[in-house]
Amino acid sequence: MDLSNILAVSGLPGLFKMIGNRKNGLIVESLEDGKKKFVPARKHQFTPLESVAVYTITETEELPVIFKSMLDQMEDNPPVEPKADKTELYNYFSKILPAYDQDRVYPNDIGKIIKWFTFLKDGGFFEAKKSEEEE
Repeated sequence: MDLSNILAVSGLPGLFKMIGNRKNGLIVESLEDGKKKFVPARKHQFTPLESVAVYTITETEELPVIFKSMLDQMEDNPPVEPKADKTELYNYFSKILPAYDQDRVYPNDIGKIIKWFTFLKDGGFFEAKKSEEEE
């Protein structure tokens, strides 16, 4: 699962694909509507999804591993709503990543991961990658 060019940009909703860079920012394409725009680095922060990790009891677990677990459990354990109450979010996430650190992983973190996962899954991102891996 390659998340290297997929970004979350502070202050902007949704996820973006990096298509170019300049010394003072990035050129990104919205995964939602395909619009391209320049985003200045002095106003926004860029977070590649591949660099996102979740605290576990011993160390951290990277987002691609969590997304894979969510995909594998999709039928038996479908994602809850990102805005669900914290008990529901914690119960869901404890099945996805049993060793997550309950003191350092907050409900809004879990909600954001679910939101990103749902967005990428609905956009067919995982299906395209799955067929490449099978070949």
